[in-house]
Amino acid sequence: MYLISAYFDKNTTEQLQEYICKIAEASGNSFMLDNNVPPHMTLTAIEARSIDVLVPTFENLNNKLHGGDISIISVGQFMPKVIYAAPYLNQYLFHLQQDICEAFADIPETTISNYYKPLSWLPHITLAKTLNKNQMSNAIMCMNDFKVLNAQIVRIGLAKVNPHQDVSEISLKK
Repeated sequence: MYLISAYFDKNTTEQLQEYICKIAEASGNSFMLDNNVPPHMTLTAIEARSIDVLVPTFENLNNKLHGGDISIISVGQFMPKVIYAAPYLNQYLFHLQQDICEAFADIPETTISNYYKPLSWLPHITLAKTLNKNQMSNAIMCMNDFKVLNAQIVRIGLAKVNPHQDVSEISLKK
């Protein structure tokens, strides 16, 4: 599995990283820190035999996409193991995700995950995963002071998973 993800401006990244650290401390679950998973929002997930079939299409996106503003407005859960921050799905974010899916849709012998296709995608930024019931409870309690974040998407990346490893990045101009 390979991911195409959005990355944020410096201030947003720092704030999201603070939340990740805060949850790790409160819950005792440091999966995100132990695996060096940076704050990001997965735009699509693609099953492919090799990253090599995805790199040319990814690099072809350079100068075709632009950065934009989003608002990260809430905290949610994928029960029973994940806590996340969620953005409002504005027009910019909807079109960015749709454009990326369209770019990768016709590559032979690849499959876009059903959870990451337009109109079935739930945008989220994972703050902790592999939580047990008690860890989830502690994570939720420590996020009671969550504040809305006005963020900018400034780059996209192509990454391998398990463990997270960046393969290629594209800076986005506004």
